[in-house]
Amino acid sequence: MKILKQEYVINAAPQKIWEALTNVDLIDKWGGGPAVMDDKVNTHFKLWDGEIFGKNIEAIPFKKLKQEWYGGKWDKPSILTFSISEEHGKTKVTLVQEDVPDEEYKDVEEGWKIYYMNPLKELVEKEN
Repeated sequence: MKILKQEYVINAAPQKIWEALTNVDLIDKWGGGPAVMDDKVNTHFKLWDGEIFGKNIEAIPFKKLKQEWYGGKWDKPSILTFSISEEHGKTKVTLVQEDVPDEEYKDVEEGWKIYYMNPLKELVEKEN
């Protein structure tokens, strides 16, 4: 199992990024839908019509979202943490995913960029 870490600088307020991570209408707009999601602790979520699913385990609005993530037929969840902080008028999002299966690491790493964070970034910057 591996740990994946990525950082993104986004030209939008932390609130906009939080909404894009937790609001199903915005998730649908950047391409993660159909989705079931909110920003409450102990609620279950689904992205891409259930291809990715899990549970919110910590939620500090505009600052931190921590989730148990399952992809495919994983035996146990990986732990995903989005940390959001404002820096010089922009927002830094640090993504850390623990317990990524070794054989899926490269695909997961690329998937974050191609299917999740870059489309999310593009959406919130366009709507900013």
